[in-house]
Amino acid sequence: MTGVSDGAVSDGVGELLQPLARVAPGERGATRIADRVVAKIAARAAREALGPLHPDAARPYATVVVHHDTARVSVHLELDYPCDIGARCARVRHQVVQRVRALVGMAVPEVVVRVERLHLAAEYGARHGRTR
Repeated sequence: MTGVSDGAVSDGVGELLQPLARVAPGERGATRIADRVVAKIAARAAREALGPLHPDAARPYATVVVHHDTARVSVHLELDYPCDIGARCARVRHQVVQRVRALVGMAVPEVVVRVERLHLAAEYGARHGRTR
């Protein structure tokens, strides 16, 4: 309850009819997207770019450093072998940049792709007399 100058209690109706004061954009606050959220988006984008993984392969994961509206991403993954490693890494880079830009609106000037392990494709090993 708020007191009015003549001792009466305000019902708030007059206050609702007054136009709301505009708050400048810089004073309203800001939205901050956590690094771990951007890392999850980057890891998911890497999975999308790679397609089906080798049964023994770990899922790709990412680490991210965010500074203002810029994200620097490092993606760690495992690939089948033989394959065109350079082309698959380029596809991962492209997908990570596109998805992070589309979902969180951040620029991604750098995507480092680290191939942690190569998995020999079963049919390749069988054709060449290799066993596990």
